[in-house]
Amino acid sequence: MAFVALTLGIIPAVQHAGVAHAQNLGQRNVAGLVVDDNSAAVQGATVFLKNQKTKSIRSYTSSSNGSFRFAQVNMTDDYDLWAEKDGKKSQTKTVSSWDARKDFETELKLK
Repeated sequence: MAFVALTLGIIPAVQHAGVAHAQNLGQRNVAGLVVDDNSAAVQGATVFLKNQKTKSIRSYTSSSNGSFRFAQVNMTDDYDLWAEKDGKKSQTKTVSSWDARKDFETELKLK
């Protein structure tokens, strides 16, 4: 009897371990380039990634070649993505939970 009770206690723990592992698979990278009207790279632009549900915002400053990257972005949420610098702003793009890509890449053009 003790063996059966012990075994039953282990099964739920094993099931929950699988769930935790599956949650780690739901991450993506959001990356790209910030460019000006002439498609030249823009260094020092602030790129914003806003969770539409929680309203939390992450930011990144574009590098010397205009690149930006956000890691560990939850694939089950939708996000707004845009860039700003010196009073110029790009259009807002949506990173959708329906998009199954693990690497979401885009260009943000300042206007």
